[in-house]
Amino acid sequence: MINQTRRQLVVGSATALASPTLLAQAYPSRPVRIIVPTTPGGGYDNLGRWVSEKLSSELGVGVVIENRTGGGTLVGTQVAAAATPDGYTLVVGGLANMALNGGLYKNPQYDAANDFVPIALVASFSYCLVARRDLPQNTLPELLAYARANPGKLNMATGGTGSGQHVAAVMLRRLANIQMVEIPYKGAQAAYTDLVGGRVDLFFDNTTTAQPLIEAGRIKAIATSGTRRDASLPNVPTATEAGLDGLVLESWLGIFAPSRTPAPVVSRLRDAMARVSAAPDLRKRLEDGGWRMLDLDPASTERFVRAEAQRWPKFLREAGISGE
Repeated sequence: MINQTRRQLVVGSATALASPTLLAQAYPSRPVRIIVPTTPGGGYDNLGRWVSEKLSSELGVGVVIENRTGGGTLVGTQVAAAATPDGYTLVVGGLANMALNGGLYKNPQYDAANDFVPIALVASFSYCLVARRDLPQNTLPELLAYARANPGKLNMATGGTGSGQHVAAVMLRRLANIQMVEIPYKGAQAAYTDLVGGRVDLFFDNTTTAQPLIEAGRIKAIATSGTRRDASLPNVPTATEAGLDGLVLESWLGIFAPSRTPAPVVSRLRDAMARVSAAPDLRKRLEDGGWRMLDLDPASTERFVRAEAQRWPKFLREAGISGE
């Protein structure tokens, strides 16, 4: 009986030791979904779809995009946090849902730093303050002068509470000490419909999404939120250059998994995403669209995400910015 028990323990231990390898070899055996916590057409959605095409080839299974909207990026991220941690549910994560939401909401129902593990950060972008093309003001100083002289006369679209677009708009109003009417939208696409149609004055959107409409002359750029001018919009000044100190906001995006996802599966996904991010055609597509590639190793990625998850909630609380 003792010998039989020992044999069972040995077999059990060998199986346990082999299981991570077997798990990595078996994964994936069915399609993987990537939750995009925003509506179609914005930065999260674009990155998710571009990555999914490449990731599908790397993993050898279908990679399906699922848009789950609501509460800015809150609802979709909550769904991802509650998903079975088996590598078959991923989420596009970025500044909004992995950092800002922790300061915007008292109970976001997830802790970004502890409930998710970053697979890879792909790229970052600045935000661009854009206006309807027939708005009389063409520069940030002109715009702020008019807003101060005419409180509440200008209106601004926002892309959902807690989104980068929303926070950029709040930062603009607070730092410039101006009053504008905020018009909330569920996503960038709906906001652009009214901005291009002349029914909305302003929108602070990510530069990557705004760029094609700016280049087509359907809207005009006022200023960007980066630390330096955007390579894709070299003639557009930063807000700091235009005289508004402190309005610096750059977003980053990547792919995340629930934190209890088995380590071999995380490793498999990280290897696949490293090849996806290195693909010349994807890099060109992103860089031509105004994105800046982020080439960080896993350890650096984890440190960066944790630092952002601590920095921004503190900033938002001190600034009195809340999504509730």
